[in-house]
Amino acid sequence: MSNAIQDAAPTQAPPRRDSLSHRRMPRWAPAGFAAVSIALGVGIGTATGLESRIQWGLIAAAFFVVISYAATSAVENRRQAKDRLATSVVWVCFVLAVVPLLSLVWVTVSRGIKVLDGYFLTHSMAGVPGFEPGGGVYHALIGTLEQVGLATLVSAPIGLLTAVYLVEYGKGSLAKAVTFFVDVMTGIPSIVAGLFILSIMLIAGLAPSGLMGALALAILMIPVVVRSTEEMLKLVPNELREAALALGVPKWRVILKVVIPTAVGGITTGVMLAIARIAGETAPIMLLVFGSQLINTNPFEGAQSSLPFYIWEQYRVGNEASYDRAWAAALVLIAFVMILNLVARGIARWKAPKTGR
Repeated sequence: MSNAIQDAAPTQAPPRRDSLSHRRMPRWAPAGFAAVSIALGVGIGTATGLESRIQWGLIAAAFFVVISYAATSAVENRRQAKDRLATSVVWVCFVLAVVPLLSLVWVTVSRGIKVLDGYFLTHSMAGVPGFEPGGGVYHALIGTLEQVGLATLVSAPIGLLTAVYLVEYGKGSLAKAVTFFVDVMTGIPSIVAGLFILSIMLIAGLAPSGLMGALALAILMIPVVVRSTEEMLKLVPNELREAALALGVPKWRVILKVVIPTAVGGITTGVMLAIARIAGETAPIMLLVFGSQLINTNPFEGAQSSLPFYIWEQYRVGNEASYDRAWAAALVLIAFVMILNLVARGIARWKAPKTGR
């Protein structure tokens, strides 16, 4: 009887598989496409007499996208081909963004390392003519550290308190106005901040000093601190606030003891990134600090120099010795910004909540 039931049951035919839809490109296919594209780009560029290596690279990038899409469409299917097309475009954009950066770093290191030594970092340009070798960047390094430090002391508390107001208390038209002006200040040119402080300096009869430059840098730094701190405070769970308020703790104390300590890692990272953003500004320093060849450790009196101003000053001289000093100062500035970013990442990891059993 079981045999009769089995004979009576309808037999289902195995599903038909399309052989092309289950074929896959090998793992080395993208590398092969890249090699073929580079060979085609170099060959076409050489045959047509194109001298720019950038043009060769653009031709190779176009061939890489086209070859990836055509080969995937033929071997696999249209859906996989579209996915491969999007991936290829992402890789091409990544390479187009990284190559100029690597080229800039390579040129800066190769040219700046010529005169970058202990003497260069510990001496100023006092008594050294711009067209002769020698001299150093010590006075500019001191000026940058002092000006950036003063700008941080001014902008960090203002930015933190503004962000706390917007997240914890801000409601109504005042909060909208503050948010609007913070957005406007985010895109303000540095020369505008310098002209604003310059007008105040002329009206009040103040002399150029590192403090004036620090105030202009603080104007540029405040919106960055506000935005980064605001986003970090929004990430603090509301349950922490509600639990503290349920215990009868005043709101100001909840903010001071619960909210800010929870987000202090992200806040510190935002402040460090804001410092890195203003460290390379030149226009406010040219207007308000005037530059100096001597070491001035007092930012409240007298002209000072800074690394960006020193780079511009040396490059303007226009000979081989000044070019070497300018590239070495640029390398010092890049190292300074890189150290700040590494410190910010280290603080963020150190303050990140530990997960584990």
